[in-house]
Amino acid sequence: MVEWTEFERNTIQDIFSKMNYDVVGQQALARCLVVYPWTQRYFGKFGNLYNAAAIMGNPMVAAHGSVVLNGLDRAVKNMDNIKGTYAELSVLHSEKLHVDPDNFRLLADCLTVVVAAQLGASFTPNVQAALQKFLAVVVSSLGRQYH
Repeated sequence: MVEWTEFERNTIQDIFSKMNYDVVGQQALARCLVVYPWTQRYFGKFGNLYNAAAIMGNPMVAAHGSVVLNGLDRAVKNMDNIKGTYAELSVLHSEKLHVDPDNFRLLADCLTVVVAAQLGASFTPNVQAALQKFLAVVVSSLGRQYH
């Protein structure tokens, strides 16, 4: 079980309460697909992913980015049981979708970049540490079925 400080809990809840899931989700997933093009292999049904402009404008990328952020909202609401919250998603991604678990980390890194850009100067080292701790727990929970 993860120990959360009051600052960490408040910071995570504050970040997600101010976040537009449709915008941030699309930007984070699109960034991941552009920066790490091998991650595109899981999105073959999404159509044109041939270049950054196509990815950024792809409505299926935007829709799935929103799904991802809404999934993260479940972790925000269940910070004391993230592993349990993501047990079914871990099975789905490992056994049915066969997603390389390292891709969760790559997407978390892209999400961190997007959040940092949106928060600007208020994205202090302490805020970053709280966000990255939270995302590390999420990534670990999603990858749990692989172990």
